[in-house]
Amino acid sequence: MSTTSALTGTRPSRARLRLAGALAALLVAAGVVGGPAAQAGEGRAGNHGGRHAGQSTLADLARRHGRYFGSATDNPELTDTAYTALLGSEFDMITPGNGMKWYATEPRQGVFDWTAGDQIVNLARAHHQKVRAHTLVWHSQLPDWLTGRTWSADDLRAVLKNHILTEARHYRGKVYSWDVVNEAFNEDGTYRETVFYKTLGPGYIADALRWAHQADPHAKLYLNDYNIEATGPKSDAYYRLAQELKAQGVPLDGIGLQAHLALQYGYPATLEENLRRFSRLGLDTALTEVDVRMLLPATEEKLAEQADWYRDMTRACLAVRRCVGITVWDWTDKYSWIPAFFEGQGAALPWDEQLRPKPAYFALRDALA
Repeated sequence: MSTTSALTGTRPSRARLRLAGALAALLVAAGVVGGPAAQAGEGRAGNHGGRHAGQSTLADLARRHGRYFGSATDNPELTDTAYTALLGSEFDMITPGNGMKWYATEPRQGVFDWTAGDQIVNLARAHHQKVRAHTLVWHSQLPDWLTGRTWSADDLRAVLKNHILTEARHYRGKVYSWDVVNEAFNEDGTYRETVFYKTLGPGYIADALRWAHQADPHAKLYLNDYNIEATGPKSDAYYRLAQELKAQGVPLDGIGLQAHLALQYGYPATLEENLRRFSRLGLDTALTEVDVRMLLPATEEKLAEQADWYRDMTRACLAVRRCVGITVWDWTDKYSWIPAFFEGQGAALPWDEQLRPKPAYFALRDALA
């Protein structure tokens, strides 16, 4: 997943970051402050992933602006106690990366398994965090029983309705929001040819939202996709769909902009403008799956540019009242999905594989402060 927006020139914040880096190097050489390893939190005693004891978390800082700051997580990594300690302290919103997807929750038709999703909901509750539930309808990670046969429209509609009602009812009152339909459009703004679209037509989206609202009237309901951060054919398609749904009285509360970005494709310069136009429709927006990958190896220059992007995305959200929060797609490179899907790319998150904060983490703090 990547953005194709053009990068518009050199940004002043990069120059400032380099100047700060040079000054820091002089201070290290003079023995005034510790070197990069100390600043990154090596030794970690009394240093919570870059924060000093008593220092505000990213969630604390975001809350001052009326926003949340969250992280995705996944079940296999919950046995890592150093990881879960920071997950439970730095963020106030959690998204299950896989545990609520269809293949996990309904592995056999009509047979539901809540094990993975419940584990993350219970973890969030234990740390007084909210949950962005993800996702009820997606073309990927579907069980074989669903994809391995041809459906009539009536039969598939019944299957879809039952899945949404059953899962949303199970988590009723336990989640802040649902990504109800995920990745419904192609890059050119046409509907993605999913089993749901091909069998039921575009009306499956409105139906899914209505059923989710019926099952959990208090959850915020989102449409969610990648490459819609900038204005363009794909985000225009969501804008038109949102207008139509609102005009029809369909329960839609927000648009989730995943923000899986890549340095080599350029920053989405019209992000703030795009957030504003959805707000004008009476919709919330959120940056829901944020990471900024790069071609490896990571260099000081790439990490500085990445930090600028994290800072700029955060500032864009803060500038738009109805941009309600930011979620990174897990917080450490140790558990990032990027290397497994994009060969030769990675280093996409604000903490490195050793759970040490990177320049992006400090850029987030700077933007939120």
